[in-house]
Amino acid sequence: MAIERENLLALPLDVARERISAFLEARGEPRFRVDQVFRRLWADPVRTFEEITELPRALRSALDEAFTIPGLELVTEQASSDGTRKFLFRLDDGQSIETVSIPDGDRVTFCISSQAGCALQCAFCATGVMGFARNLRIDEIAGQVRALALMSPPLRATNIVFMGMGEPLMNWEAVSATLTILNRPEGFGIGARHITVSTVGVLPGIVALGARPEQFRLAISIHAPNDALRRRLMPINVKYPLAEVIAAARAFDRRVTFEYVMLGGVNDQGEHATELARLARDCGAFVNLIPLHPGGAGGFLPSTPSEMRDFAARLRREGVEVAIRRSRGMDIAAACGQLRVERLRRRAPARPDEDGEVHVSPGVGPRLDGGAA
Repeated sequence: MAIERENLLALPLDVARERISAFLEARGEPRFRVDQVFRRLWADPVRTFEEITELPRALRSALDEAFTIPGLELVTEQASSDGTRKFLFRLDDGQSIETVSIPDGDRVTFCISSQAGCALQCAFCATGVMGFARNLRIDEIAGQVRALALMSPPLRATNIVFMGMGEPLMNWEAVSATLTILNRPEGFGIGARHITVSTVGVLPGIVALGARPEQFRLAISIHAPNDALRRRLMPINVKYPLAEVIAAARAFDRRVTFEYVMLGGVNDQGEHATELARLARDCGAFVNLIPLHPGGAGGFLPSTPSEMRDFAARLRREGVEVAIRRSRGMDIAAACGQLRVERLRRRAPARPDEDGEVHVSPGVGPRLDGGAA
């Protein structure tokens, strides 16, 4: 019976190195071979071991017999007139996920997914329409960045945002390992301050992210400045109400960004700006106002450009730093989840087990008293 090969890309970075080192040592290979193999996982990736031509052919074959380095299957790519590119990848179990590449001068930002689908059912989000399928593995999250690096010509990121499909902090174990791969020099070497994790406010995950020593950025999807409205738009607010989310933002030892999708006649009135300003001042947050993408859900209408400008001006008068995000990829299905929804329209969405997919590192408990965990 054939021995099952181990997926090196699904392992945390240090564990993968240990596996390679032990394998090569058992074969009596010189130690420099460890670095030769290891850097080909992420820093200078290859599709197959056969492509590591600096290794002897016999060693390439032996590695292929013991390990696997699977890639993501690209199903669809769309390109916008503004340079935004969107990719739909198929996973080995038939699920699909999306990744977006957004160029802006010298910057290239990848928006990556952390789950197949999403359990949170935010009223205006296309991803929420499809329901939740499962958490992604390390190789499926970091693998999105790897897949684009393997394109011809290579597409490499200067910035990463976990703002694709899914709630990153409900898949913390895999997301945390992916952050290491993205940041470390032997991975993709992207500076921690250029990597942002976006959450609806999953408190244990915010604490776990804050406990890491690197300066990763945190963005919180607020979208409503009071509990009554936020519960209507975002059911997660029942479990993590605004007061607790703001306390977590205040305890986070780096500046937090509030993400705020502007919904015409729903959350864009003067009183909403006043309430939002109070929340932002409470934890020193920067506010990012986001135009509703026409591919969203729930029948909402976007606030007009003038309404958004007035809202931003009111926030500034209240002493809050604010920016209006420029919409990208408007001529393609660039709203989060649109491509996948189009593929799955005839499938009934899976229902998640309540709280069953929250993965927080052992020993990390909530500490919302203003200090880091």
